[in-house]
Amino acid sequence: MKKTILLAGWLLATCPAAFAQTHYLENLKLENQRVVKVGDNVAVTADLRLDDMELKRQQSVRLVPVLVSADGMKQQELAPVLIEGKVRSKVTDRRLALGEMVEEEGTVRIKHQKGEEQTVAYQAEVPFAPWMVNGSLELRGYITGCAECNEGDEVITAGNVLPYSEPVFAMAPAMKPTEEQVKRRAEDKSARLEYRRDSYAVLPEYRTNRAELDSVQHSLALVKDNPNLTITGIYITGYASPEGSMTYNERLSQRRAQTFADYVRQHNRELKKELWHVAWKGEDWDGFRRQVEQASGWEKRQDVLQMLEGCEGSQDDCEKQIRASLSREDYQYLLDELYAPLRRNDYRIEYTVRNFTPEEARQMLETRPDLLSAAEMQRVADGYGHGSENYRKALRIALRTYPDNVAIRHNLALAEVEAGNYTEAITLLKEMEDGASLNLLGVAYFKSGNRQQAVQAFGQAVQAGYAQAEGNTTKAKEALDLWGK
Repeated sequence: MKKTILLAGWLLATCPAAFAQTHYLENLKLENQRVVKVGDNVAVTADLRLDDMELKRQQSVRLVPVLVSADGMKQQELAPVLIEGKVRSKVTDRRLALGEMVEEEGTVRIKHQKGEEQTVAYQAEVPFAPWMVNGSLELRGYITGCAECNEGDEVITAGNVLPYSEPVFAMAPAMKPTEEQVKRRAEDKSARLEYRRDSYAVLPEYRTNRAELDSVQHSLALVKDNPNLTITGIYITGYASPEGSMTYNERLSQRRAQTFADYVRQHNRELKKELWHVAWKGEDWDGFRRQVEQASGWEKRQDVLQMLEGCEGSQDDCEKQIRASLSREDYQYLLDELYAPLRRNDYRIEYTVRNFTPEEARQMLETRPDLLSAAEMQRVADGYGHGSENYRKALRIALRTYPDNVAIRHNLALAEVEAGNYTEAITLLKEMEDGASLNLLGVAYFKSGNRQQAVQAFGQAVQAGYAQAEGNTTKAKEALDLWGK
């Protein structure tokens, strides 16, 4: 006998009830069977048709539905149904009335009506356990004859329950980083030369100036002597500290910037004149504030910061107010420790970089990744083979070089997901805002076991315009309903 099992909710498959050829249960009909996860429980309902069941007057069948794990190692009995013949039912009634027996809690007692239509609407609930997924439902019959003798046990399989397979999520493939038509780079440095009082002449042998000038020359040499680079501009900006008048300090910063540029240009005559650009900014009050904020061990730090907050109008007046509020020792500390770094020439070396072949780029990846474009780094990674450890290693270097590159971050996270490194992928993706990356974040959350956050991430991906995340949301919600978070 075969009956179609009607499933709903979290009943994930349908199959016929296959009954063995048994003496008592072969004519038992099971209809409208449903196995559903409801909250934290599993509810089982079915109609037991007893119309054609053969049962003698003094016999009884104790019918026990049992949920069995897929490997057969675990099981959960449900509330039993006791089907009794006419005589056996009367005997049970009498013994219960006399207190000679106690009915098992939850048992449904049915008096068999031979030759008549008879249906038992069965329902039971038990707490859900993960092992029930992809399990089966058995009906176990225990037959008792007259004098309560055991006449045998029978088992029929009533179908699979709560079947589940890990969902396959839609994911965007690896992205292609945008090609840089011209690779523009720059080196930003500062030269803190020391000058005699009220002087702007560059004195190479004065105090620490030799080391400072050597550092400037070294920075320039690294660019101009590299055949892969072409200098497009050198920008020098002079700054002064606040002591003295603003007018004087602006003129001083101009002269010091110009003499510094002249000195460096004389030692790099091969660089064309039009590459050099000189500017000056006078007193660096923003830098002064930063210096004070960083002077955590100075007891006057908070007082000076408050005065800076209240400074309005003339900066010359503000500088005089700060100087008047300090002792000689504190003002000397201000001059030596906080003002000194402000007397400087910032310089910026701008240059372009030629494009590299994949083999050249592979060799440079460890030593000068800053000279490679994100697209060149991606080609190096692709050369190692998608998903390999060297592929991920190359993309990690690329991401350190270009932390804001969406394609590189997405591709590395995708590789981490495919490698099973879900925590690493989540760390890479949780601050992303584009739809494809948010969708990938949902996949990483789901595979790490956090289905609730997976649903949220898929929802955010939909809002960000990634349409494929809608199907992923449905799959994640179904799993969430089954497994919980």
